[in-house]
Amino acid sequence: MEKTGPSSPLGKFGRNRRLRHEACAQRERLYRLAWSWCHDQHLADDLVQETLAKALSNLDRLRDETRLVVWLTRIMANLYRDQFRRKREETGHEFEPISEETPEHAADRSLLVRLTREAIASLNEDHRQIITLVDLSGFSYTDTAQILDVPIGTVMSRLSRARKRLRTELEKAQISPASVVVPIRKPS
Repeated sequence: MEKTGPSSPLGKFGRNRRLRHEACAQRERLYRLAWSWCHDQHLADDLVQETLAKALSNLDRLRDETRLVVWLTRIMANLYRDQFRRKREETGHEFEPISEETPEHAADRSLLVRLTREAIASLNEDHRQIITLVDLSGFSYTDTAQILDVPIGTVMSRLSRARKRLRTELEKAQISPASVVVPIRKPS
């Protein structure tokens, strides 16, 4: 008689199948986050595709299934950091977000969303990631520290500086930071 417990081949198959489904269900959320980091539809698509491919081929390495979202986001953050390094090495310049009109502007959405997105895009790499992970995606400081592989104190100090910089950028655009509500959406 064949074993059917969690460590049996059949149990692992069921676990992997369920985790594959749950990981793929995160595609939209991962895309929104990737796009908020790079403001490039193609790069965001590539990051999500690479993230899911890497995650699906390494499902056996996920020890705590309840941490799947954090694990996927960490994989994507590492891939993005590697892409950022490659871009800097190839060009000798730091990667800057594309200054095209945002999807909201192109679809004639609110001025507030467009200006807020531009303010977020103007932040440096570290600040943009911290703001999007903590304030927009709702990750805890602990999860954000784990995703970015930095100490929690670094998360807190970067977040403080990022919020201050974002406030300054919004004031330049004559927007009160209290009036800003930013949903991250996939561009049309």
